[in-house]
Amino acid sequence: MRNIALRLMYVGTAYHGWQVQKNAVSVAETLERSLALVVGHPVKCTGAGRTDAGVHAETYVANFRTSSRIPCDRLPLAVNTRLPDDIVVVEAVQVPEDFNAIGSCLRKEYTYRIYNSRIRNAFYVDRAWFYPKHLDETVMQRAASHFVGTHDFKAVQSVGTQVRSTVRTVHYFSIARSGDLIECRVCANGFLYNMVRAMVGTCVYAAEGKFSPDAVPGILDGRSRTAAGPTVPPGGLYMTKLWYPEEVLSFPSGA
Repeated sequence: MRNIALRLMYVGTAYHGWQVQKNAVSVAETLERSLALVVGHPVKCTGAGRTDAGVHAETYVANFRTSSRIPCDRLPLAVNTRLPDDIVVVEAVQVPEDFNAIGSCLRKEYTYRIYNSRIRNAFYVDRAWFYPKHLDETVMQRAASHFVGTHDFKAVQSVGTQVRSTVRTVHYFSIARSGDLIECRVCANGFLYNMVRAMVGTCVYAAEGKFSPDAVPGILDGRSRTAAGPTVPPGGLYMTKLWYPEEVLSFPSGA
């Protein structure tokens, strides 16, 4: 059996997240069904993370095991002909037997996009959060900088997933504006349920003046979800970068 890693991208609007679910269409289920048609046997994919309903991925990694001898360079084209247009397999490589798309991942980057204009943009529907009240990105950045480092992030975890520890390390959280589009990029060694969306919501609350951006350390220390900002809508969130040890996973494109 070969262990194959796939690099893919998807628009998550039509799906209830990555994870296979009993009564909803997911990205994993759709991909597994298409892969099975190509390799000729049932397939189980392990994904790099559990993205929520409506969340997108500019880059995503999944791995599966197969007895098929189809060359890796032919897999993407073969699978893509059986996938809907909003899911695309970009590359496939063989990886060591012990490679696991989530367990082998060193860190992840998510980007949240806000369309900050008085008038909405039809081309950003379900691709960025339309927010008509002006946001000061410098105030948002002040709040964001307090999330960087190793902290207990329970205050920005939504109820729904049991984890052994709510401590994570955020490597950077940068907020930048280009015209009407604000991009919030956050990288960490792991994320809690809705953590990025709650962090962005907290920065928005700071920009609105609902609390000082310098109140963030106290909010984290208090570990109370109600003290932080809201969980912003899923359509503005993208998985944008993943890091793996080079000796374990290296795609031909270098991505």
